[in-house]
Amino acid sequence: MARGTAAKIVLSEEERCELEALVRRRKSSHGAARRARIVLLAAEGLNNTAIAEKLGVSRLTCGTWRARFAEKRLDGLYDEPRPGAPRKIGDDKIAEVVTKTLETTPAEATHWSRRTMAKATGVSTTSVHRIWGAFGLQPHRVETFKLSTDPMFVEKVRDIVGLYLDPPERALVLCVDEKSQIQALDRTQPMLPMRPGQVERRTHDYKRHGTTTLFAALDVKVGKVIGKCMPRHRASEFRKFLDEVEGNVPVDLDIHVVMDNASSHKTKLIRDWFAKRPRWHRHYTPTSSSWINQVERFFALLSEQQIKRGAHRSTAELETAIHTYIKARNADPKPFRWTKTADNILASVERFCRRTLAVQAEVE
Repeated sequence: MARGTAAKIVLSEEERCELEALVRRRKSSHGAARRARIVLLAAEGLNNTAIAEKLGVSRLTCGTWRARFAEKRLDGLYDEPRPGAPRKIGDDKIAEVVTKTLETTPAEATHWSRRTMAKATGVSTTSVHRIWGAFGLQPHRVETFKLSTDPMFVEKVRDIVGLYLDPPERALVLCVDEKSQIQALDRTQPMLPMRPGQVERRTHDYKRHGTTTLFAALDVKVGKVIGKCMPRHRASEFRKFLDEVEGNVPVDLDIHVVMDNASSHKTKLIRDWFAKRPRWHRHYTPTSSSWINQVERFFALLSEQQIKRGAHRSTAELETAIHTYIKARNADPKPFRWTKTADNILASVERFCRRTLAVQAEVE
């Protein structure tokens, strides 16, 4: 059936409710929810190719579960029994572990561990581990997020993403920011280098030898970086860096500068600097949205490839290492490729907000 004519799916009201509940239910496995979505879309009249594109699965997968449902209805969406020893833990016990993990916390802690969950449900720690793995549950992990509250968030996203995807003609787009408080650190004892069967080893403690601030401007189209280290990151230092940038860009092009809302970027000194240069155009990122400034990606590479594992006995040595890294990168520049449109980003933010509101409503 999956390779021939697609089975026509007509749902009863009871079946539709059950499938929609399976999609929404928090304790549904990813596979079960995906199968339910395939059937719901098939009932709307979509062919297997359209369903596959919409859900990001293969056409054969859509045809298989469509045919299974047409033959066995709701029972066809569940995996068939496989050969081997029968399971010792039933569906009710698995549901108990999953529900407890998602909806409760132990009295003495903020989250479940395998041992506490095993004790609370009467199963082994190995079984808890397998159940959590099957349902993609990781109670020991937590991630952070921050939603921008900028009232001009939509307009700023469209403005900056537009510069990345469709830059103006005869114009240069620069992403500008500073990486402050970069520490010159040296280990308290000599490093033990990598050798066969042994990773590089170093002491956990270190000696501080001062800090520096790197001001950087990334040419979005080419990938080259203009960088300058200074001891502080006030408006006066930022203006000096803008002078440095001005001396390194073509005089016959408009300059579009993407930067964040740091106070040093908005002082009268900086406003006057831009006011005297009509070919320079400022584009401020939304608050709490540093991810949209591409120079942050350069800072991440610099930290990972040079600063994090480097040993620097003075700020001068640190600054030399930074400028050497920038020089090497500019010798073979590779621009960062921005792929998401403003509509894609805003739709993703909207979905995240809706999920956040739905979870909050469940908690209340």
